[in-house]
Amino acid sequence: MPRLQGKRALITGGTSGIGLETARRFLEEGARVAITGHSKTALDAARKELNGVTVIEADAANAAEQGKVAEEIRTAFGQLDVLFINAGIADLKPIGQWDTAAFDRSFNTNVKGPYFLLQALLPVFANPASIVINGSVNPHIGMPTSSVYAATKAAMISLAKTLSGELISRGIRVNAVSAGPIMTPLHAGRSEEERAALIKQIPAGRFGRPSEIANAVVFLASDEAAFTVGAELLIDGGMSL
Repeated sequence: MPRLQGKRALITGGTSGIGLETARRFLEEGARVAITGHSKTALDAARKELNGVTVIEADAANAAEQGKVAEEIRTAFGQLDVLFINAGIADLKPIGQWDTAAFDRSFNTNVKGPYFLLQALLPVFANPASIVINGSVNPHIGMPTSSVYAATKAAMISLAKTLSGELISRGIRVNAVSAGPIMTPLHAGRSEEERAALIKQIPAGRFGRPSEIANAVVFLASDEAAFTVGAELLIDGGMSL
């Protein structure tokens, strides 16, 4: 039997990269899937590529919009079994180049919006349910220019533990996957020199593939991980060693 047969799942930022691949894998494993995205064009493309997916237009950075997302999930599915918090941005620059607007944009997109989406979805979650947070290797390493990005991801990884303690009595498990550099549009747009410099920091000697993260999310979303609570799974090719 497919590992997610009959489960109802929401993937934020599901129109490209890890989110899109995870949506594909969830569908293959028998789940009913909804994705969010900010671009109508990207949502339309994902709808065509992923047969049967439900699309929800939403800005992950806008905390006030998250109640609308929860209501659309309630209307489409009734309840929610799986949430993959994946939407986010990776704005990398030296500390001297940051201003308050850019700082707020990163924290609104990567922390505040997801936090209030979780809050809005609380009445919608089934029992049992699984939340998977997309963290990052960056809070574990001292990569220059990643100060703000790493701080946002550290906050989300922390939520995997604190919310586990708060929500496990309701049957909601919270875990995190923290990836190293993955060959998504973000890294595909870098120069060959930039990609080569990153690869030198990865003992495995290559970028990861979106499917390698998606497969881990499938596990954490499935009943196979019923005893996995508050964990962070580092999938980084050894970058954090």
